[in-house]
Amino acid sequence: MPVHTLSPAATPSRPRGRPRKTVATLDDGNRRRQLVTGAARLFRHQGFDATSTRDIAAAVGMQSGSPFYHFKSKGALLFAVMQEGMGGAIERQAKAIAAYQSLQKGELPEQYSYGLLAVLIKNHFDILLGPGSDFIPVMLYEWRSINERQRAAIAQLQAEYEAVWIPVLQALFDAGLLKADVKLARLLIFGALNWSAQWFDRRKEASIDDLTAAAMALFIQERP
Repeated sequence: MPVHTLSPAATPSRPRGRPRKTVATLDDGNRRRQLVTGAARLFRHQGFDATSTRDIAAAVGMQSGSPFYHFKSKGALLFAVMQEGMGGAIERQAKAIAAYQSLQKGELPEQYSYGLLAVLIKNHFDILLGPGSDFIPVMLYEWRSINERQRAAIAQLQAEYEAVWIPVLQALFDAGLLKADVKLARLLIFGALNWSAQWFDRRKEASIDDLTAAAMALFIQERP
């Protein structure tokens, strides 16, 4: 039987760029996201050790062994939760800064730095305490449950997130509005803000705006 071949002119050209995602591929991505979100919620409220992969699968409507299609182990899923949390925090912080900068019109440098610190603090409280806020508390509480290589990767993301705060605190220190050493102030500020995940109850009277105002009054000597 003769073999029929297509001439070069008749050969259909391959589309350039990334291959189009299939429905199955898109569904895999969605299921992975559901697993990470569901695991974050359970890890926060039950703890990593007390949460089984069966619990996580049940929470997102999967068979008990299905999470292992997406993650090699429960530890890998915990690492993904922490990565998702820090990646989202970096993105949200960048958007908050951009929104603040777009509204500034001729403020003095110390006024700009004061306002920017308030934006950073409010955004951090929202990440810790607002809707979908399970990710960062899991990272804070379950740090010892990941291995050394994973801790190094998360620490790099933390450093990227916190680096934005350093020049703001330095500017306030230079203006005489921050009295403490900048490095120590950063550590103390994050320690105080992060601890709010332990005691804050959104059903009570204090709001995130209230917490932000209180934090600014506590850390900064006076408003410029």
